[in-house]
Amino acid sequence: MPERDIYLLSPRALSPETIAVAFAKTSRAPESFREIAAELSEEKSAQFHEKWVVGYGHASVAEHAVLHLAFENVSRIAIETIENSRLASYTEKSTRYQKWGADDFTIPPEMDSHPLRDEFIQTVRLLFSTYAESLDPVKNLILGRSPRRENESDEAYDRRIRSQYVDRCRFLLPAAANANVGLTANARVIEMVIRKMLSHPLAEVRQIGEKVKEVSKAETPTLVKYADAVPYIMETTKELGIRNQESGITNYQLPSSNWCTLIDHDKDGEKKILAAALYRFNEIPFADALAYIKSLKKKEREGLAETLLGKLGRYDVPLRELEYSTYTFDLVMDQGAYAEFKRHRMMTQTPQRLTTRLGYTIPLLVTEAGFGSRYEAAMEAAIQMYEKLHAFHPDVAQYIVPNGFNRRVLAQFNLREAFAFCQLRTAANAHFSIRRVAQKMYEEISRVHPLLTKYMKLRDETWQQVEENYFTKV
Repeated sequence: MPERDIYLLSPRALSPETIAVAFAKTSRAPESFREIAAELSEEKSAQFHEKWVVGYGHASVAEHAVLHLAFENVSRIAIETIENSRLASYTEKSTRYQKWGADDFTIPPEMDSHPLRDEFIQTVRLLFSTYAESLDPVKNLILGRSPRRENESDEAYDRRIRSQYVDRCRFLLPAAANANVGLTANARVIEMVIRKMLSHPLAEVRQIGEKVKEVSKAETPTLVKYADAVPYIMETTKELGIRNQESGITNYQLPSSNWCTLIDHDKDGEKKILAAALYRFNEIPFADALAYIKSLKKKEREGLAETLLGKLGRYDVPLRELEYSTYTFDLVMDQGAYAEFKRHRMMTQTPQRLTTRLGYTIPLLVTEAGFGSRYEAAMEAAIQMYEKLHAFHPDVAQYIVPNGFNRRVLAQFNLREAFAFCQLRTAANAHFSIRRVAQKMYEEISRVHPLLTKYMKLRDETWQQVEENYFTKV
């Protein structure tokens, strides 16, 4: 019998397009991957992709060509589009652990020669200078409350303290603030990213899309060269915006106590999950499995739930059958929290544009450090600038919105993702803004589905405690 062999086709020896062809040809060629790759040249690989990927639409072949893209000094509002694809990996410069300099921001290209350009820059500089000036007062407060631990090094102490005071001051940073992000994705995803960016209403994002296409073509010349703007995306988003203006339904009410609303859920979700777990290991139709689960007494269902989730460890991933129950939330959270929320790409998320019209949060330590009035003055300046920019271009107006302002987002996900999100984002090292959101979402899900959610391993903290301990105003 043939001997098993597992090996790498290394990008150090072969181009990404050649690797993609080597994998693709194995479906019809009996030779080994090494033999197939040895016969290929970049020219032959390009011809293969032109015929099968471009000509016949076998786009899955492009998934074997992987690229690593580095983005530097792009605005945080542009990063939202860069990080929009579900099947990619990202690592972003953190506002929680790094500090921003006075010039670390982007001026939107739409403002070139515009009368509001200078005022926009002045307002951004006010936000950045207020941010810089808030660091020491809040840091000094933290130093007084968090003494150095025994044998704690200077570096470790600085890192622990920095994460606490920078956490609070970052609420002042606007969406114009620059950041760096690394992206790893296959060529099929990169092509979709390029299409989205070239179809975007913001000029900065379109410019980034052109550059991504240029640098990607150097590595995968055939697989991305036809990535262009998508008329469907551009025309549809434009027309929906017009319809929204004509509808007159816009209502900028400030968030009430209903800032986290479970607007829909699968009422039989827990029963479906238990039925699916039985279905996997049985030979009956799903309808019969569900009927059986419904016939069980409460104690019997509890026993089955214990079998399904009782041995789940803190870092274990539940079985996929938990995906058979879904939840839909209408949420209001500060932009800093949303920056972390959006990383959970197993959700379906629909965020609204950044705005200042939903009010802003004030971290408690900023107030206790005696910096509350300065903070509020900067936020009020952002509000005034936002309204001027909004009259010119609602999408450009997003650049001036600081992290502390609230944002609406619609999110739908299954119970398996709820386990991942709620456990990760309620941990002690999670930012307090996202802990508040995760704890409240957990409360809502456990209210309707207590049988399975009790197996989530959350920190002993409530969203009300987060509000009381970390916010002057939410």
